[in-house]
Amino acid sequence: MHISEGVLSAPVLAAGAVLTVGGIAVGLRKIEYDKLPQVAVFSATFFVASLIHVPIGLSSAHLILNGVCGLILGWAAFPAIFVGLVLQALLFQFGGLTTLGINTFNMAFPAVLLGFICRGAATGDSRVVRGIGSFVCGGGAVLLSGVLVALSLVSTGEAFAAAAGVILVAHLPIMAAEGLLTLFIVEFLRKTRPEMLDTNSHGEKRHNEQ
Repeated sequence: MHISEGVLSAPVLAAGAVLTVGGIAVGLRKIEYDKLPQVAVFSATFFVASLIHVPIGLSSAHLILNGVCGLILGWAAFPAIFVGLVLQALLFQFGGLTTLGINTFNMAFPAVLLGFICRGAATGDSRVVRGIGSFVCGGGAVLLSGVLVALSLVSTGEAFAAAAGVILVAHLPIMAAEGLLTLFIVEFLRKTRPEMLDTNSHGEKRHNEQ
């Protein structure tokens, strides 16, 4: 869902940059020092997963894994995804530097929102509820990211409306794939690293410190 350089209007780029700076600030404030390796791992996971992409007009379709990032990292998904996008822009010219703000917001905000909404279900004891919560988190984050990308394009001009629709349709199979991947990852972590699914320690500072 990388939006290319020279496509969006200045107001859309500015709004994306401001919102992303705010998200990164909150994310950095909430990251615990001992959770930095975990954030780095998910940043690398996002970086690798979204390298394999298919160009679609002004954007692209690819795996994102932002749902699982938001589920595990919470607000720390903002800096994690931002670092991944910076490296992709510099090393592979995916997206661009001027679109870093809006691209980060379009992927990180759904991660944080769906992670917050689905965390209780995705980390619960019921296998059925856990499966539904994990699938909705993974697929829903991709859906919301697609909607935000479409809105970013339409906000720039009505000429991009057709392209926005194509991007949304192209991401429908990716939504299903990400939902299943998120379900698998959650079940795997539950068996191997259950502490990563602890709803009280998903990369944010504990309120009872000091």
